[in-house]
Amino acid sequence: MAVQQKQQRGPNCMHCRFLQITWEPERPYGCRAFGFKSKRIPSLEVRDASGEQCLRFAPKRPR
Repeated sequence: MAVQQKQQRGPNCMHCRFLQITWEPERPYGCRAFGFKSKRIPSLEVRDASGEQCLRFAPKRPR
């Protein structure tokens, strides 16, 4: 069941190389891959707009 719940939530943007944190209080999160800023985490916006999980997720490179 835990795997099924994770699939429904989608990727975690905090671990994605395309996530950007903006200086705009009204739109604090952004996605460089899709080129937008949002009040919510980008993967949630993508899921609501397309009905599918984010397909541009790419893990951050290790430091």
